[in-house]
Amino acid sequence: MANQSNELQLVTFQLGAELYGIDIMEVKSIEETKAVRTIPNSPGFVEGIFNLRGEIIPVINLHRRFHLRRANLTEEDKLLSGFLIISIDSMLVAIIIDKVSRVVSISEDEIQPAPEMLSGIGAEYIEGVVQRDSGYLIILDTDRLFDVKELAQIESIAH
Repeated sequence: MANQSNELQLVTFQLGAELYGIDIMEVKSIEETKAVRTIPNSPGFVEGIFNLRGEIIPVINLHRRFHLRRANLTEEDKLLSGFLIISIDSMLVAIIIDKVSRVVSISEDEIQPAPEMLSGIGAEYIEGVVQRDSGYLIILDTDRLFDVKELAQIESIAH
């Protein structure tokens, strides 16, 4: 009988040419693309802010953060673009994604350490990778996406 405690559920999404995953417990919601208000003098990876049910949410552009190209999507796939609302250090942030994929369950045994450099993203941002038929699923470590100084900048934007 399989032990359920070593199963991890990931929300997967496309960012550029790669498939990424974030622990489902860190994802608060998936939202369609909304109008974003730019903020002058904000860090380069901050797209701006938007209002989500009365709460001001900073919008993070991981394409800029990791120097990735946007995915070439069909019109149908563009309907699956949007924002992933995640909690980082008890603050809600929106991450722009090219296309939401699905929720997958993986065994912790399948997770391998991240190679030093993977598609321009440093290993410090990656919890691990999982070999899939179509390539790798890269698991992001949301706690390490931003350093303390960057988190303070993002938080100041939201207030």
